[in-house]
Amino acid sequence: MQYGYIRVSTEMQTTENQKIAIEQYLHTKKMSKKIKWISETVSGTKKLEKRKLGELMEATQKGDIIIVTELSRLGRSLIMILTVLQSFLEKGVEVIAIKEGYELGNNLQSKVIAFAFGLSAEVERTLISERTKQGLARVKREGKILGRRKGQKSKKYKLTDKIEIIRSERAAMRSKLSIARMLGVSWVTLNEFCKRNNIF
Repeated sequence: MQYGYIRVSTEMQTTENQKIAIEQYLHTKKMSKKIKWISETVSGTKKLEKRKLGELMEATQKGDIIIVTELSRLGRSLIMILTVLQSFLEKGVEVIAIKEGYELGNNLQSKVIAFAFGLSAEVERTLISERTKQGLARVKREGKILGRRKGQKSKKYKLTDKIEIIRSERAAMRSKLSIARMLGVSWVTLNEFCKRNNIF
């Protein structure tokens, strides 16, 4: 079975261009025009199990082909994209990314790319951690008070400025404990923040 996966982030965007690109690819490669379309309007940071992509990952079988216009359609972070690719490749499902020119299946090229993605994801996590630490150190050097003054109630929570990082890391299925360590807070603090902001 061939699947065309299409995703846009907002209702203001259209899926038509992605569909046309996939149809043109099938024509150019002289592949079967028979294709099942999976289309959704959802943020790439949303958890996979709450997306049609998650259902597709469950439904596909060995020998199936997934076609996307570009890898970014699979997720907003490198870690999430790697997770999706690994899931498909382990099942023997081929993934074709038109823009990047990738035809990922059970071959050496795919294994090399998967390794490169894995390494890049690890570097990305390290860089995020380093930027966070450097930012905190700079604030301290400038003499700014990180916590609230005595008797002053904070108008925002400790992790408010890190909400996008947290959403991205949770969407990539990273544990709360590892995220808490990366941000220099306790698991309890992170967990409470996630509950208040509906991050699961």
